[in-house]
Formats: sequence, structure tokens, C-alpha cells
Amino acid sequence: MKEAIIATGPKVQIIDSEIPKPAAGQVLIKVHFSGSNPKDWKVPEWMPDTPPLNQGDDIAGTIHSVGEGVTEFKTGDRVAAFHEMLKPHGSYAEYAIAWAHTTFLLPAKTSLEEGAAIPLAALTAVVGLYGAQKLNLPQPWSPAEKPIPLVVYGGSSAVGTYAIQLGKRSNIHPLICVAGRAQDHVEKLIDRSKGDTIIDYRKGDEAVAQGIKDALDGKKLGYAFDAVSEKSSYQNISKVLDQESGKITLVLPPKGGWGAKFEEIPSGIHQSTTNVGSVHNDLKDLGFVYSRYFTRGLEEGWFRGQPQEVVPGGLGGIQSALERLKDGTASAVKYVFKISDTEGAGRDV
Repeated sequence: MKEAIIATGPKVQIIDSEIPKPAAGQVLIKVHFSGSNPKDWKVPEWMPDTPPLNQGDDIAGTIHSVGEGVTEFKTGDRVAAFHEMLKPHGSYAEYAIAWAHTTFLLPAKTSLEEGAAIPLAALTAVVGLYGAQKLNLPQPWSPAEKPIPLVVYGGSSAVGTYAIQLGKRSNIHPLICVAGRAQDHVEKLIDRSKGDTIIDYRKGDEAVAQGIKDALDGKKLGYAFDAVSEKSSYQNISKVLDQESGKITLVLPPKGGWGAKFEEIPSGIHQSTTNVGSVHNDLKDLGFVYSRYFTRGLEEGWFRGQPQEVVPGGLGGIQSALERLKDGTASAVKYVFKISDTEGAGRDV
């Protein structure tokens, strides 16, 4: 099969690989579409001594075979799945491996392109919003009964988009969303009648902090989901977040690594770093439950994927897409790849 591996640069190389076999608890998926994420170019730079790897983690396709103990899925099922990061057999290939607990069925009305835009970013939103050591907000099936203001910094990003949708489902309002040129996208997600609003970060740091204060209308800010985690985002949030009981979760690690703290955040604020990889470790149950909840949300219509752009060339399009993710060209879009468009694909049976 054809497979793409990513090196620092980013530099993409398409190679021939054997079709993998699923272990117990895993599924083998024939990949129709793969999504992409900023981590796909960042990880090779963060870990330069690690050999180039298939960095794709967003899978959408059909079940080809299942490993021992998997009873929920069968050959031919249309699914999306979150591949375990930094492990072999990712989504940048004709076939990919995923754990069954982070695989979910796609309703007939949900395209495979849309499915490929969901897994990693949506589960990142889940871990940040609901993880016990993160924001630990009310679950959608036990929604908030009184106003809980929440800042979503980077509201038009994929993670921000899913955080907004899940926050609404948990009746968390007002949602104070910080965004830039993709505000129209965010506007379609929020509920103005419940106080939700958008702050334009392009007006400058002081304007962002003041805009959040104005949106709070005298209420304390106890929670912030920083889906940007750079370029003054957490500094701006920290100006407004309650200095004694506030919680902020960030999606990028500080300079000292995942276990370190952001020194610019006041000590009275509880800070955490959201690592979606935890759904394959200590938060397996959370990953399992919400993966299935995504299916329901897609079917019922209150949950939808980040808008997609299919990049031409299949695996051959990954290089240009990752370059655009790196230079900041992307806005309110998920770059996805139709694997069958890859030159030489389909020769393995």
C-alpha cells in the first residue's frame, strides 16, 4: 500500500508499505479520507531525533477487518477514528489502524470527508472541557442549570469549533469566542440570545481583554479554553480570568514541556495542558463515550465537522497542506485528502 511519512520541514515522502493487521481491540480501516492537523508538521520539529513517521491521525473510511475482542464493528461499516499518535499505521495511508474505543460510526447523511475532519480535534475539545483535571465542566447529559461563562480562544479553529458545539450542548453560556477573519463561521455556531459573542483579536490585546470584560457584564470568569496557546492568547485571558478560582486549559505545552507551567499565568489560576493522547491512556472511558456521542450528534444535527477542503493529489497533497498549516494560511478549514487519488494507489488487494 502507499503510505506518507513526514519529516522536519515539513517534508513528505510516499513509500510502499505492507498492509497492517489489527491487534486485539483494534480495527483495520480502509482509508477513504484522511484529515490533517497542525501537530503533523510540529511533532517532527519538536522531536527531531525521532525517525520520520506517518503522522496522520484522522481516519475516515470503511472497516476492513477487526482484531480479537472487537464486537461493535464489522467489515464494511462506515467509520471515523482517532489513530493513536506517534504509533505506526496512521491515516496517511491506504489502510490504517485505530483502537476500537476511539472509532465511531458515521450516519448515512455524514460524508467521509466530514468524518475525516472530526476525530483528533473533537476529542481534544472533549478532554479540555470535561477532563477531571482540566476544566471539568458539566457533561451534555447533565447540563448546566445556571450561567457559566466560558472563553473559547481560537473559536474558528477545529478545536474551538468543537468546543463551542459541545459547550452549547452542556448549556454553557455565555460563550465568549475570540476569533479573527473567520468570524462568520463562529457566528453560525453561537447563540446570541444566551449572551454568546465574538471578540476580534485583530483589534489588539487590550481590546480583547476589554471585550471579554464587557461580555461578562459583571460576572466572574471561571473558565477558559485556549485553543491557540500562543501569540498573547493566555496572557489576554489571564487579565480577565478570576485570579483565585479561575481555570484555563491550553492545547500547546510551555517551553519546558508538557509537565511544565506557563510562567506568565498568575499562580492563583489553575492551569492545565490538554493532550488528546490521554484518550488512549488514562482517559480511555472519556474517549469511548464521546466517540459514540459524536455519532448521535451527527445524526441529530447538533454536531457537525469543521468545514473541509479536499486537497488534490491524495497523499501527494499532504506536503502543500502542511505548509499552509505552518504558514498560517488555513482559517476555519480542515484539509483532507482522498487517498484513492494518490498516484499508484489501489494496487494492493
